[in-house]
Amino acid sequence: MSKVSTSVYFPNLNGVRFIAAFSVLIHHIEQVKEVFKVPNFYDNHLIKSMGKLGVDLFFVLSGFLITYLLLHEKGRFGFINTRNFYIRRILRIWPLYFLIVLLSFFVFPQISFFVAPNNEVSFMAHNVFRRLSLFLLVLPNIGFILYNAPYLAAQTWSIGVEEQFYYLWPWIVKDFSWKRLIITVFIFCFGTFAVFYIYYNWVGHTQYANNVPEITRFFFSQFRIITLMTGGLCAALVYYQKDKVLNALFRKEVQWIVYIVLVICLVTGVHVSSLNLEFYGLFFGYFILNVSSNPASIVNLEYNWISYLGKISYGIYIYQTAFIVASIHLIQWMFGDSLSTLTFNLLLYPLSALLTIGVSALSYRYFETPFLTFKNRFSKH
Repeated sequence: MSKVSTSVYFPNLNGVRFIAAFSVLIHHIEQVKEVFKVPNFYDNHLIKSMGKLGVDLFFVLSGFLITYLLLHEKGRFGFINTRNFYIRRILRIWPLYFLIVLLSFFVFPQISFFVAPNNEVSFMAHNVFRRLSLFLLVLPNIGFILYNAPYLAAQTWSIGVEEQFYYLWPWIVKDFSWKRLIITVFIFCFGTFAVFYIYYNWVGHTQYANNVPEITRFFFSQFRIITLMTGGLCAALVYYQKDKVLNALFRKEVQWIVYIVLVICLVTGVHVSSLNLEFYGLFFGYFILNVSSNPASIVNLEYNWISYLGKISYGIYIYQTAFIVASIHLIQWMFGDSLSTLTFNLLLYPLSALLTIGVSALSYRYFETPFLTFKNRFSKH
């Protein structure tokens, strides 16, 4: 791919989104079953880790794409228009984000089919405005740490992580130097600490943390900057055409070895203390690097149905918990509690998937597309 071409396209990346979204979907189905206290497989190490790993796959992909697009813009125009970058990100992420936040705070708790047995209505009676203020500031991960989150909007913590990565990354990429990197990270850390201090000491104490240093530590334990930067490093290898490195990584025998090792690690539950997600992020970076940029990739995800599901994957990720809860309520309403575990799962999995996909498709077509169309106005200088 030419560094000065006028457009950027990588194959298979919608397929990567599909894998990530449906990994999280499977995880959430079993997690919601546990909340409903019905037989589930949530304690299985693979099921339990699929959610975090699916989100991490999203993070690596985001780091890859955002970094490449920033480098591409810088190479083509000689600078990065940060204003347009932020407008594009806002138009892509905020509409659906704010929709699920408002639904989860004000609508879903009033509809019994969307209320899980973890007492959502009672939960929403405490710290609601403190919590809501952080969600409206697009700081859902901080809101989650301080006040927890409405169950059907808990997944938005990862949107907060992505947004905070976007705050940092363009300023680092546009004119990279170690001095700029250190200053940018320092300003970000100071700002994060200030937000925690204000909410903890001035807005109101919470039951989820003891002090500002502790909650700040917890925040940075969830801030997957290394995982996001892994994707960025892979993008740099492609953009700067590091052929010697890429040719070695693209060899078919290397692909087979890496993927076999990854499968073994997943199946056997290999866990690297303190750096587990960063460890798997290296595998995900390698996977994305190959499927996007290697003509001899042994994995092909370019199928129409996979590409479409990947295209609407943001909606699938955002809506899935709500419609898993609704699916369980619907099955129990129609059939009671007498179904066998097998029959219940044979109903739940397709119903949850179909409802989530259907709503996501409608959302993409009628709600998200107008914002995406407007977003294109900010793709050129």
